[in-house]
Amino acid sequence: MEIAYWIVAGLLAVFYLYAGGQKVVRSQDQLRPMMGWVDQLGMPLVRTIGVLELLGAIGLILPPLTGIAAWLAIAAAVGLALVQVGGIVTHVRRGEAKLLPLNVVLLVLAAVAAWLGTAVV
Repeated sequence: MEIAYWIVAGLLAVFYLYAGGQKVVRSQDQLRPMMGWVDQLGMPLVRTIGVLELLGAIGLILPPLTGIAAWLAIAAAVGLALVQVGGIVTHVRRGEAKLLPLNVVLLVLAAVAAWLGTAVV
């Protein structure tokens, strides 16, 4: 179970470090081709989502790795699942059904990481 957690958590962490980093450092014009919803939500919220994704990625890896407050890994996984619920709602409202599979996969992986995290804690 522990190996499975590290695989899932590692994949999620890499994805969210990249995606969150892009939301934090890129301008609205640079994000628009990849994320058409940035105009609808506004950059303060986009930046907040990016910071939450970065914190979630760190929370998946650092606490279990150090053994300090390892329960935070479960909280990070649940938080990332909630981010994906918000993404699914946004894409459904915008009529972007073709983008939903990625959100659903990330939601499932985050839920699996939360479940597997109980074995690591």
